[in-house]
Amino acid sequence: MKKKCLRLAFAALCWSGSASLWAADFDGSKPLLCATVDAHACDAGEVCLRGLPVELGVPQFLRIDFARKIVVGRERTTPIRLIDADQSQTLLQGAEFGFAWTIALDRTDGTITGSLVNSQDAYVLFGACTPDKP
Repeated sequence: MKKKCLRLAFAALCWSGSASLWAADFDGSKPLLCATVDAHACDAGEVCLRGLPVELGVPQFLRIDFARKIVVGRERTTPIRLIDADQSQTLLQGAEFGFAWTIALDRTDGTITGSLVNSQDAYVLFGACTPDKP
């Protein structure tokens, strides 16, 4: 019984330690490579259209460089105007080509939710990030 308790305690310690190391990947200290996997295009008074990001003309992949305060897509780079972080998430905001954008990054698992909005349209994106190799 004592051995079983020690094994459980050791397993819990290892799991919690690895979870905190994983979370460090998403604390803003490392650049990230992100993939959007689900997208929604919305217009006022209409049902939102759901599709793959590439089908809706929104970025499929992007890199977040916290140190340089930029988001890099396939076709362009845009500055991050605001970074706001708490223990659970990091919020990034910017504007480009008449759209305001926000990315909410979960600091525990690296999942993201993003939005691009202007006075007539809205796009909502869902995806996940992984540490980017420099």
